[in-house]
Amino acid sequence: MSPADGEPQNETAPGPVRAVVHLVRHGQVENPGGVLYGRLPNFHLSALGREMAERVAARTADWPLTHLRCSPLERAQETMAPIAANHPELDVVIDDRAIESGNELQGRVFSDKASSLRDPRIWWMLRNPLRPSWGEPYTAIVARMDELVRDAARQAGPDGQALIVSHQLPIWMARSAAEGRRLAHDPRNRETTLASITSLTVVDGRVTSVSYDEPAADLLPVKGRDKKFVAGS
Repeated sequence: MSPADGEPQNETAPGPVRAVVHLVRHGQVENPGGVLYGRLPNFHLSALGREMAERVAARTADWPLTHLRCSPLERAQETMAPIAANHPELDVVIDDRAIESGNELQGRVFSDKASSLRDPRIWWMLRNPLRPSWGEPYTAIVARMDELVRDAARQAGPDGQALIVSHQLPIWMARSAAEGRRLAHDPRNRETTLASITSLTVVDGRVTSVSYDEPAADLLPVKGRDKKFVAGS
């Protein structure tokens, strides 16, 4: 008798597909002039930033990573380099969705001595921090990061682990969306320090839990928070 004739089937339904996606923020950038560099080219890791990257590489050396992705910006690729060296069997996929948030203020100086905030010509850009009015909308960042995380989870495979090197605001937006936080926020309160690792557990394409780690915590300047304006780094 066939199953179509009413015979019970012994097949077990497939279980949920689980993967972990680790979002790594790059290390400290060499930026003595206090430029809001955003997506500008030629901003590289400082000596301290390279040390931070090595800390992340050491922390993840024994992790069973199955997929690597990276923002196209130099500071992210330089952070990925020692991580990838510990996993030579994996290729690094450069993915534009992991890039820093768009910001119309990039290239301006926001140091303590020469802040562009004193320039009334930019005040109109700051009119709406809820969107925000100076750059890429928070909702757009969430959308591209959600696609990125889902795609990386699929590429990692069942019970696999993907690692993506990205930037402060995109990582915080991905975490905020996963935890049901408001997207509008005070940039000083982002829990995404330099060289930090935000790990998202993804089950059947949905983030079910978040964890956070700071392998380079003792190297962080300014009591654990580097000073960046508006869009982070």
